[in-house]
Amino acid sequence: MGMNQTPASERVHISFFGRRNAGKSSIINAVTGQELAIVSDVRGTTTDPVYKTMELLPLGPVMVIDTPGIDDEGELGALRVKKSYQVLNKTDIAVLVVDSTIGRGAPEEALIKRFRDKRIPYVVVYNKCDLISTDRKEGAGAVSCDISSQDADSHTICVSAAKKTNIYELKEMIASLKPEDTHKYPLIGDLMSPLDLIILVVPIDKAAPKGRLILPQQQTIRDILEHGGLSMVVRDTELKDALTNLLSKGIRPHLVVTDSQAFKRVSRDTPADIPLTSFSILFARYKGDLKTAVEGAAALRDIQDGDRILIAEGCTHHRQCDDIGTFKIPNWIRQYTGKQPEFVFTSGTEFPDDVSAFKLVVHCGGCMLNEREMKYRIACCQDQHVPITNYGILIAQVTGILKRSLEPFPEIYGILP
Repeated sequence: MGMNQTPASERVHISFFGRRNAGKSSIINAVTGQELAIVSDVRGTTTDPVYKTMELLPLGPVMVIDTPGIDDEGELGALRVKKSYQVLNKTDIAVLVVDSTIGRGAPEEALIKRFRDKRIPYVVVYNKCDLISTDRKEGAGAVSCDISSQDADSHTICVSAAKKTNIYELKEMIASLKPEDTHKYPLIGDLMSPLDLIILVVPIDKAAPKGRLILPQQQTIRDILEHGGLSMVVRDTELKDALTNLLSKGIRPHLVVTDSQAFKRVSRDTPADIPLTSFSILFARYKGDLKTAVEGAAALRDIQDGDRILIAEGCTHHRQCDDIGTFKIPNWIRQYTGKQPEFVFTSGTEFPDDVSAFKLVVHCGGCMLNEREMKYRIACCQDQHVPITNYGILIAQVTGILKRSLEPFPEIYGILP
C-alpha cells in the first residue's frame, strides 16, 4: 500500500446481499461502472465474499463486497451462507437486492432483522423491474414494482441492472447513508500540538516487510502530518543516541511511540519525563475501547493451568518461527503467570461468535479491520463476560510498564492502581 492510498480498514464498507440470481453482481457492476463481479445465469456463481477497493462517487474511497446467495442449499451452501452473514460484522452500509419478479420472502426478512439488530443502515433494491409486465408499471417510461408496506421504514428503490435504470438514483441513495466519522478519537492528533516532535520507534528485523513500513506506522505518520506535527522515525537500536543528540541541542520530543515488541528496551532508553506509548495502544483507543483492553490485561493475574486463551489477528500473513502471535505472546504469558494455559489461534475473518470457553482474548491492534468489525469482536467478548486485551497492552503489562505507557491518556491512567 502506498502512502497515497486509503487503507481498506478506513474505507466505507458497502455489502450487497440477496438470494442467488437476484442480481447482486449485476447491480454491483452497474453501480461501479466496472465489471467487478462475475455475472452468470447459473445460480450460486458467487461462492465466497468478493472484496474490491475503489473510489465510488459521491462516497469516495469504499470497499465493495459481493456475497454468496443467502438461500444457498446443502452442506456447502450452508457454509457459504455463514460467510455471507459474517460480512455483516464489517458492513457500514448494506444493500439488499430483491428479485422483483419474486418479491421479498423469509430469507430477506431474516437479513433485514440482522441489519436492524446490528444497526446497519440499509437499502432495499428491487432488481429486474424491466421484466415486470407493462400493466404493472406506473406511467409511460417509468419503472415501478410492488413495494410492500414492509418497506415503509427503509430506503427502497426499483432498478434494472440490465437496462441501467435508476442506477444513478441508487448510488445517491447509498451515499445518503454514509456514516459520519465514528471514531471518538483521532489516531494521535489530539495528543499533540502543531510542530510537536513525535519520535516513532520502528525495529527493522527479519519480520519487518522489505521496502516499506507496516500499516500502523504509515497511518500514524499520516495523522501526525495532518495535525501539523513533526515525526522522526528511528530504529530501537538508535533511539538512545538519537534522544541524547536531540536533548543536547535543547530539543525535547513531545512523545515517543514504539512498536510493542521493543517496549522494554525503548522504555529503558527513553527518559522518564518523556511520555511513551505504542502503536498498538494508539489503535486500541482509535478503533476499539482502550479502557476495556486495559481492564482485560488484568485478567492475566487469574490465569491457571489449562485455561484457554484465544489469540486473534485481524489479518493473515506468513508466520516466522518467532511470530509474535503464535510464539512470543504465549511465551510472555507463561513467564508472567508461571502457568501453562492452552492457546487457540485465529486470523483474518475467523473470529468465533462463541468465546465463552476462553478465560482471555488477546487481539492484535486491528489495523486491517474496520472500526465496526473491531468493535463487534469486543462486544462479543463483553456480552459473554470474557476479558479482551490487545498485543501492545499485554506486552506493557508483562514488562511492567503498562502504567507508564498510559501516561498520555489521563482518563485511563487514573484507573490503574
